[in-house]
Amino acid sequence: MKVTILTARVPAQMAGLRLDQALARLFPDYSRARLQQWIRAGHVRVDGQPSRSRDKVRGGEAVALHPQAQEREDWQAQALPLDVVYEDDELIVVNKPPGLVVHPAVGNPDRTLVNALLHHDPRLARVPRAGIIHRLDKHTSGLLVVARSLRSHKRLVDELKRRSVSREYRTLVIGVMTAGGRIEAAIGRDPRHRTRMAVVTSGKPAVSHYRVLERFQAHSYLRVMLETGRTHQIRVHMAHLRHPVLGDPLYGGRLKLPPGATPQLADSLRAFKRQALHAARLQLTHPASGETVSWEAPLPDDMARLLHLLRTAAGAPVPPDG
Repeated sequence: MKVTILTARVPAQMAGLRLDQALARLFPDYSRARLQQWIRAGHVRVDGQPSRSRDKVRGGEAVALHPQAQEREDWQAQALPLDVVYEDDELIVVNKPPGLVVHPAVGNPDRTLVNALLHHDPRLARVPRAGIIHRLDKHTSGLLVVARSLRSHKRLVDELKRRSVSREYRTLVIGVMTAGGRIEAAIGRDPRHRTRMAVVTSGKPAVSHYRVLERFQAHSYLRVMLETGRTHQIRVHMAHLRHPVLGDPLYGGRLKLPPGATPQLADSLRAFKRQALHAARLQLTHPASGETVSWEAPLPDDMARLLHLLRTAAGAPVPPDG
């Protein structure tokens, strides 16, 4: 096995910094938390000696870092269908179908997106969370980006923190919305229902932007842009506006049938048991080239069919983008 050792010399202007702070600047491809783990495990030498994260550097020291691949032996590779929209040496973009869990967990130990990705590229076992930068709920479909290296993972995570990753969703919500807008409402754990999230003053800042694309008799079709990425953000924000996502089993309201709905439309609305939410477009800065890149994914069949029936019932023309 090839052993990688990275070396650097601490410049004089870093004198007085903690060792972990200096390393984060010397080796920007790795997060400070990960560097702290490696310092504790003895994978960092300063002038040939082990050190502590809190030790101060003087400037001029020779630093040697041995990056460690962290494999998850309990996450197994499985030959599952995987819709790869794009891939290169640095990243993979996949279109996740509704119903697929992203990470193994209690209740879903396997047959997840992670298991499929590990079969597609076993090297992802060395990247945190198998390289997945952001997640989608089980019943939400659409685009996800996966980093193939620690360097790409660090850069993409940093880009998410800077809010420079553009994520655009399509959703059908209950009720007729008059106009688009901006939702700025903190999200945290619901104090009354611990399995749910809610708009609470003690939550983390959350901002969503939405635009009405089409209005129907009892529903609206929206484009939603995320400025932040809190758990269940769109679902919670739309429920907070009293326009919950259609079919949402956790935050949705009562089923509302349009006046005079055809039996076909009524049956389809009753049968739609997942949130009608799709991550349709993803744009980011490529971690290697620095270029702005973007991808789009069409609506999944069930959501496209429901939208078609709503348009038909309303006598609305189908727009060029579907």
